[in-house]
Amino acid sequence: MTRSRRTSTLRVAALFVFLAVGVAPRTVRAWTPPAPTADEFDWVRLASDEWLKGEIKAMYEDSLEFDSEELDLLTLDWSDIKELRSATILDVRAKGRRRATGRVVLEKRRLRVGNATEMAFSQDEIISITAGTPREINYWSAKVSAGGTIREGNTQQTEASAQAKLQRRTVTDRIRMDYLGNYARTAAQETANNHRAHGTWDRFATDRFFLRPIFSEYFRDAFQNVSHRLTAGLGAGYQLIDTAQTEWEVAAGPAYQMIWFEDVGPGEDAMENNPAIVAAMVFRHELTRSIDFAYDYRLMLTSERAGRYNHHMVSGLAIELTDRLDLDLTLIWDRTASPQREDDGSLPRRNDWRYMVGVGWNF
Repeated sequence: MTRSRRTSTLRVAALFVFLAVGVAPRTVRAWTPPAPTADEFDWVRLASDEWLKGEIKAMYEDSLEFDSEELDLLTLDWSDIKELRSATILDVRAKGRRRATGRVVLEKRRLRVGNATEMAFSQDEIISITAGTPREINYWSAKVSAGGTIREGNTQQTEASAQAKLQRRTVTDRIRMDYLGNYARTAAQETANNHRAHGTWDRFATDRFFLRPIFSEYFRDAFQNVSHRLTAGLGAGYQLIDTAQTEWEVAAGPAYQMIWFEDVGPGEDAMENNPAIVAAMVFRHELTRSIDFAYDYRLMLTSERAGRYNHHMVSGLAIELTDRLDLDLTLIWDRTASPQREDDGSLPRRNDWRYMVGVGWNF
């Protein structure tokens, strides 16, 4: 082989070596943020491997509120959080009445809370996370929804409806208070005016089983011939399903009821006292990221004169408009099996249906 041919061959070989080195796959190390310190930022890694820098506000009902430096306040699904590192002190509450306070690291679905004695939890066990040391306000959540219609001209009509839900939840206790009201007037005549307030106190003996030391309800609806109705009792319940997407619980117990009728026949007592049996079911399911379905049902068995059997059902969809605002579509069904006759002998209808459209605000 001549010298020129050897030189040409060496050049071609060198070119192939250069190209091979240039296109050879390189090991890419996944980026991780610096370890946070007390005066820096919290970091959140999403399931898409994107990192967010900002401040952890709270986690409740499987949603994490995170204040991003660039994206403002975000509401993220807890199941979508792949990794978390906090610079601030967080208060963590988990199932089994466990609780820890300190800086938090979440990796591989394992959450560690660093304090004098480090504690670790599974990501699925976390009930809530709040920023800072425990404060009373961190235990509360609320939602208020309102809707209405006003018509003037050939038809003069006013309709208004309101719902309110308030809850206090700790590791061992849960207090719920609900209100539902409707009012309607056509021309100068009132066509609807009813109010219902309900409250329960639950104390969890285990992660699923709870005692209900007291529950109470106030109801009035003149069109159902009920001037006032008070019910109070106690019971117990069980959470059949408690996951990030679905909640399903049942409860039951004895109660005592007092009812005052709006109108009664001649010689009849306007008040009735009697024992009762109350059963309830609550079902929640996340249909999509922005649409939630809710179904609440309460059943009461009582005396013949007090109605014998009545139930209250509220079902509907909450469609997320913003982080705080929802469009609420609600169906309400009240039924009394044996309504009390009025003084003119007329009998109120057994079933009342109502459809409500409103805008709800979450806290």
